[in-house]
Amino acid sequence: MAFKLSPGDVAGFKVLFSMAIMYGLMALLVYSIVHMHFITPLGIDAPLDRFSEGRALQHLRVLSQDIGGRQEGTPGLKEAAQYIKGQLEVLKERAGSNIRIEIEETVVDGSFNMMFLGYSISLGYRNHTNIVMRISSVNSKDTDPSVLLNAHFDSPLGSPGAGDCGSCVASMLEMARLTVDSGWVPPHPIIFLFNGAEELFLLGAHGFMETHRWSNTIGAFINIEASGTGGLDLVCQSGPGSWPSLVYAQSAVYPMAHSAAQDVFPMIPGDTDYRIFAEDYGDIPGLDIIFLLGGYFYHTSYDTMERLLPGSIQARGENLLSITRAFANSSKLRNAHERESLKAAANEPKDERAVFFDYLSWFMIFYSRKAAAVLHMIPIAIFFLMPFLLVSSNIGLSTWFSTFCDFWKGLLFHALGVVLAIVIPIVFAILRLMFSNHAMSWFAYPYLAFMMFIPCSLVGLLIPRVVWRSVPLTHDVSRLQTSKEGLSDDARFWGVFGFYALLTLAYLAAGLSGGFLTFCLSVFMLASWISFHLAMKLFDHQSLRSAMFYVLPLIPCLVYSMYFGGFLAQFLIEKMGMMGSVPPPYESILAKWMILSLKCSQAACTCGLYWKLITSVRYFIPDIIVAAVIGLVTTWSVGPLLPICGHWLARSSILKFLLQLTVLALSLSSQFFPYSIAAPKRVIFQHTFLTADASQVVDSSYDFSVVDSNSLSFLFKHAPEVAKELNIGSELSFKATMDSPRQTWMALLPVSFLFSGSLKFPAKSDDILKRYSSFPHLSAYKPHTLYDGGSRRVHLEFNLGSLEMVWVAVLNITGPLSSWSLADNVLPAPESRDGAPPSYICRLSGASHENWTFWLEARSSEEIRVEVAVLDQYMVDAAKKLKGLFPSWVDVTAYSSFLSSYVF
Repeated sequence: MAFKLSPGDVAGFKVLFSMAIMYGLMALLVYSIVHMHFITPLGIDAPLDRFSEGRALQHLRVLSQDIGGRQEGTPGLKEAAQYIKGQLEVLKERAGSNIRIEIEETVVDGSFNMMFLGYSISLGYRNHTNIVMRISSVNSKDTDPSVLLNAHFDSPLGSPGAGDCGSCVASMLEMARLTVDSGWVPPHPIIFLFNGAEELFLLGAHGFMETHRWSNTIGAFINIEASGTGGLDLVCQSGPGSWPSLVYAQSAVYPMAHSAAQDVFPMIPGDTDYRIFAEDYGDIPGLDIIFLLGGYFYHTSYDTMERLLPGSIQARGENLLSITRAFANSSKLRNAHERESLKAAANEPKDERAVFFDYLSWFMIFYSRKAAAVLHMIPIAIFFLMPFLLVSSNIGLSTWFSTFCDFWKGLLFHALGVVLAIVIPIVFAILRLMFSNHAMSWFAYPYLAFMMFIPCSLVGLLIPRVVWRSVPLTHDVSRLQTSKEGLSDDARFWGVFGFYALLTLAYLAAGLSGGFLTFCLSVFMLASWISFHLAMKLFDHQSLRSAMFYVLPLIPCLVYSMYFGGFLAQFLIEKMGMMGSVPPPYESILAKWMILSLKCSQAACTCGLYWKLITSVRYFIPDIIVAAVIGLVTTWSVGPLLPICGHWLARSSILKFLLQLTVLALSLSSQFFPYSIAAPKRVIFQHTFLTADASQVVDSSYDFSVVDSNSLSFLFKHAPEVAKELNIGSELSFKATMDSPRQTWMALLPVSFLFSGSLKFPAKSDDILKRYSSFPHLSAYKPHTLYDGGSRRVHLEFNLGSLEMVWVAVLNITGPLSSWSLADNVLPAPESRDGAPPSYICRLSGASHENWTFWLEARSSEEIRVEVAVLDQYMVDAAKKLKGLFPSWVDVTAYSSFLSSYVF
């Protein structure tokens, strides 16, 4: 039977394909901007008064290739410090007589408590190196307020750290050169802090703030970070107050910043040195600027120079130069003493964060919180006033009320469409996983995610529009001089407008700063409505030409919606490879929700699917998150068009076509392997040694874990050589393996709480006994001190043995502690997980010939148990061989861990 389309269907497909072309062109523009195609990097022969990416890359080549890994405990970290200091000394030698350059290499020690990943931990450190340079005029004083630029030169485990954060250090070295060679004499001192211990939880920045003589002079700072390998630098955090973001808005050459990031960033696992400077130890105004694209390579062995996006360092450098000069020239730059004095004298209300956003990195829009309180109220005020303005005064209050009710119907129908646009992609994602042998098929191919979830999201948006036709208006049309179609258009438009107006108001009421997007949608929708009504005087009400006049004024806002949403979706897709597991209470909740969403609760319980979902819920989470986010992005990118364009799109033939596209994309996606060299799977490989005394290995094992939803079973199935070496079949038999308990991963606490589904395999310990003569051990170095009332003090000495490449040591202390000598004698909050008794977590780092000594004070004679884990980066040959058997699409972070337990 021939497939026939009505004239209305033909018109609908014309509109659909025209929109596809329009959005395709907008996507190309956004992709080019985000991937730096409009930035021309300067080479090594660029003028000396210009920032040069080519010169910065020369530094990066030394740091990430010639030196290699710069982890704590490796020679590369010291080599990097000496290289940085040497480059700064060269600059000092050729500096002009009108500037003063001071260079210091400082060794920092300290101890403090912090919350990290939601866990309370204590950190003790020693012998970490910072390199500090201060550039000032010859007439400056030591107390003059200064501008700080900070980046860390240590790299994470197993990574050459080209992006994180070799690119940051290289940018700062070129920035320092430019400051000297340009002849610019900064009106306020500029401090360059190259800190050597960020990856160990912000230790270098803490050491600087607590011990350095210049820390109290800092009036503003810029923290340079990388969570990827390029793209536009996003201002992820700004504050305290609005001044830092205002300076950025006025001075950035290639701005990328929006205040919504500050609403979201606190929920993202992880931290940067911004926290130390602006929150915990400084209260200094500043910016946290981060590379976010290229998250596939973050903290992996693939974080190399070749992965950097060309133009990224150039844009970053030009921004840094302009922002640093703006801070240095600002009259608001004040040292710590001046800030405290002004707060005490002025007694002014707190300077709240502003609302700001960039438009395609071309320019910034910035307005204060007070201005936002007025501007963001305007759309909702218009929504309530329009029934009065659209209805003649002589018709009466009942007609106004009917109009208002129709507006609310339009709002509720659009809200339903938004919900369906998010839920339907989630349902399709779950259904696909029910019939697929792996999750995250879109991980290496992000376009697959858009192909799978955008069409079904559009179906969700259009379903309420189809239903609308059978819902009567509240109006008595015969009393008005307007057609039913015109009233329906009004109700739908103002309903969508009211939806965005209410969201804008909700953001404002919640004290958040991300309402600018819905506010902009409201503003541009008003302009489109005016344009549409002017066009109706020339063309028919339901003419495609009239619709075109509605769409055109919306294009600038739609481009921004795609820019904002596309960047968000790409960032999340890249981060799904390291999202970790979900805490147990939420697994059960999510499993129940998935069953309800599939409307198969009774059948699921009957066949045991319910419990299968609970135990394997982690498998579904990345696909659900990506589906929901793409659905959300689709709603704000397409939703404003639907009041008019929905007339052509809300047809059964269109909906069937979109569903067929979804099914086709889902089927196609199952044929793609989720990983590649450009999007590797992350695997944690720990060679575990359980030791007793200082020279005995009681047990040895190979422990593996993954941090995404495809389990070790999937990994070994596609890595048969590894499975063979471990003496298991490629189809993993769980009878031949043992679960690796969480305490086995104590060396990575608290990050190890993200792991799940870990497995252990037997391993030999002969080689490690040949390598090391002694292992880490804890002992009492003098008798206990007893106090009245039954309390006692235990004096302990911790020896790292003959280990050579120690990254960190972790102590998990259980017992009736009342005090200890760490962190200024302040205990962190006790942690309790997996039914274990409350314990105190302490991380110790830093090489030294001396042992760690500390005391623990107990309030009773009850025993104190101390579990010790030491992470050593040396691996025996057998473990190296096993690591080398993994395929190229797997990134393996490998190390040795020495576990021991003591009772006092």
